[in-house]
Amino acid sequence: MLMAGFAGLMWLLYLAMLILAVVALVMAAVFRDDAYRAADKQNKGFWLIILGIAVAVNLLVPMLFLQLAGLVATIVFFVDVRPALRQVSGGGGWGRRRGGSSSDGPYGPYNGGR
Repeated sequence: MLMAGFAGLMWLLYLAMLILAVVALVMAAVFRDDAYRAADKQNKGFWLIILGIAVAVNLLVPMLFLQLAGLVATIVFFVDVRPALRQVSGGGGWGRRRGGSSSDGPYGPYNGGR
């Protein structure tokens, strides 16, 4: 019973690593190639290859060491590359605000009751 619980937990961890790698791969594909150069990071092809390998390893190779290496690459993309790309491209990618100011509310600009 303990081994079945541990196997279930490991399956959830493997699934979480796979989902993170797929999301990072999609995000890496969304940004333009010139944003990578402007942010002084590796080029877009490099990150697509690295994150694609991470996805492939998570799907095809059940070796924890290789999956952890892919997880490290995914984490590096999320905490270092993605914020730099968003800053260079003006908040591009997912979750960006399109225009507006800090006084905008959910239904338009707040004018102070005027």
